[in-house]
Amino acid sequence: MKKLINNPQNIVDEMLDGLVKANPKEIVRLENTNVIARIDAPVAGKVGLISGGGSGHEPAHAGYVGKGMLDCAVAGDIFTSPTPDQVLEAIKKANSGKGVFMVIKNYQGDVMNFEMAGEMAQMEGIDVDYVIVNDDIVVEKKEDRRGVCGTLFVHKTLGAMAENGASLAEIKEMAEKIVKDIKSIGMATKPCINPADGKESFTLADNEIEMGIGIHGEEGIQKEEMKTADEIVKEMVDRLLVEIEDKDSEYAVFVNGMGATPEMELYIINNSLADYLKEKGIKVARTYIGNFMTSMDMAGFSITLYRVDEERLKLLDQEVHVVRK
Repeated sequence: MKKLINNPQNIVDEMLDGLVKANPKEIVRLENTNVIARIDAPVAGKVGLISGGGSGHEPAHAGYVGKGMLDCAVAGDIFTSPTPDQVLEAIKKANSGKGVFMVIKNYQGDVMNFEMAGEMAQMEGIDVDYVIVNDDIVVEKKEDRRGVCGTLFVHKTLGAMAENGASLAEIKEMAEKIVKDIKSIGMATKPCINPADGKESFTLADNEIEMGIGIHGEEGIQKEEMKTADEIVKEMVDRLLVEIEDKDSEYAVFVNGMGATPEMELYIINNSLADYLKEKGIKVARTYIGNFMTSMDMAGFSITLYRVDEERLKLLDQEVHVVRK
């Protein structure tokens, strides 16, 4: 294992301190926690928006703390949910008296710990609500589908609403609608290596790819022979289109790198993607390309389609000021 680290046990701690030192006028780290908060939190008159999860997905989640997105992000250990007491501290910090909304990815630990923290906060008189994001289509049972890169469309849409003064109930209503309209699928050409044990998360032969991976180093639904970018994109889009009922709407698109994929390859992927979506009659309103929700040093990418309308596009286009550069 070759990693630019010190003690593996201090990775998250040193990463968060490094992030704050790079952005001292924009974010703070709450003392004795793994909570990153916008410098002006809590913002008077605004619903607080928090999210988080295991580390290893950078720039998610702390990279999206700032005006127009998250008020606080909570970091767990690598690929491990943050504890309820850490989430509770984020809720308290984000609360201005208008309530706090939590965006939770659909993993058992995240759901359990965020829900527990929400209940603890409510016992202290803070109004809390949440949505569970489950955009990963490769899991057969919809109730078990994981939250992956599409989570960031939820952060952006709801963050803009909160900045505009929407109520907790209005944010909840929008959240429940949009999570149904976000679909993602990912693949890998190389597994990630968790610095905690120095081992690859799964094994691939030189001529193999993994289709349908998660963001915690999970294996996919099947191994396949290496193909061209065009062929891989077509397979992934075909799987996504099975899940999409409204093919007449416009869609926002993520081409998301998993951590170790060069931007050159991501743009090649998007070249194929744009052409194939057009061929299939899918109208693309916005395209975002880069590393947004990664899996350490995994090589590969994911595609996310988000059904948008005029209101959702305005919220996506609304100015943000977050630490992710």
